[in-house]
Amino acid sequence: MADRYVLKVPALKVLQGDKEIYCFAVDGKKLEDFAAVSRIRRDSQRKLQGYQRPEVLSHIRSIRRYLESEGAMLPNALVLGFDDRVTFEPAVRGGSVSYSIPGELIIPVDESLADDEKPAWLVDGQQRSAAIRDADLAEFPVAAVGFIASQEEQRSQFILVNSTKPLPKGLVYELLPETTAKLPRSYARRQLAAKIMVMLNMGDGPFCGRISSPTSPTGNIKDNSILSMLEHSIYEGALFQYRNAEDGSADEEAMLAHLLGFWTAVENVFEGAWHKPPKDSRLTHGVGIQAMGYVMDQLTTGVHYDKVNWDKIRISLRRLEKHVAWTPGGTWKFSNGEERNWNGLQNTAKDVRLLSTHLQTLVGK
Repeated sequence: MADRYVLKVPALKVLQGDKEIYCFAVDGKKLEDFAAVSRIRRDSQRKLQGYQRPEVLSHIRSIRRYLESEGAMLPNALVLGFDDRVTFEPAVRGGSVSYSIPGELIIPVDESLADDEKPAWLVDGQQRSAAIRDADLAEFPVAAVGFIASQEEQRSQFILVNSTKPLPKGLVYELLPETTAKLPRSYARRQLAAKIMVMLNMGDGPFCGRISSPTSPTGNIKDNSILSMLEHSIYEGALFQYRNAEDGSADEEAMLAHLLGFWTAVENVFEGAWHKPPKDSRLTHGVGIQAMGYVMDQLTTGVHYDKVNWDKIRISLRRLEKHVAWTPGGTWKFSNGEERNWNGLQNTAKDVRLLSTHLQTLVGK
């Protein structure tokens, strides 16, 4: 029968403005009794759940070998997010430091609970905790820092804690739309683009399931290429009209409608190339996605999506048919006399600029 009990650990409540964090120590072998790793996934309604990447087994094995060696030490604290079932009981106050309060952290433990029902989530330290779990050790106390927060706030902290580490970019981009905290400028600028990208990938239309991400692993269009296309259009192109430059808010549904109108036309005109993976089509490759984004901006900037003549857009796109070499067997012939094999264009700034200029000149005639 599974145990149910209350774990009480000495802790220090530290006040940071209106935020509270709890510093404590706990046997790493007991972590999985009350804490789980929040794996990133989408539920049946396509709503984002969790935020953590899969375990890196080679990293875990390396840490485990170290832990099993003589004199092993893990000085870095694990970071946990608690729900409101976890409480803090202050001890008798002493001293004159108002921002540091000793007491006990009260954690309910029910070993029968599934991971998604446990009162704590690992925000940072999943590889270390997994190594402790697997290590041939009776116990291994670790330092920990916890805070009580919603899962949305935990996602924000997860990004911020890992902002200086090599987190997979795809994981960060999928988490960005669901975060609420203030983010580093580079991430904040991409937050809206990331949200629109998720809408494209999760909804109906030509991008449905096509964009590669942690929750869409079968997608074959690179998320970074889509983000680059969206970011340019949001700040400098056709989607700029739907964004409030003063407060950063946006009419996301209008942006989505505008994108679906254009890219559906692209799919219709270049159907064969659109349904091939990037290795067989320069249209779904990063260079093609970004170049066609510039074409969208040229043809539709300043025109609201419900005022765009999409039939006319298709006619403009058909002007490109004789001049593009999206798929094997074709040759790109540029106005400067340069020729490239169909796959001779790469996802570099120089080649994106070359192809964008070429296509924009053709549709502008």
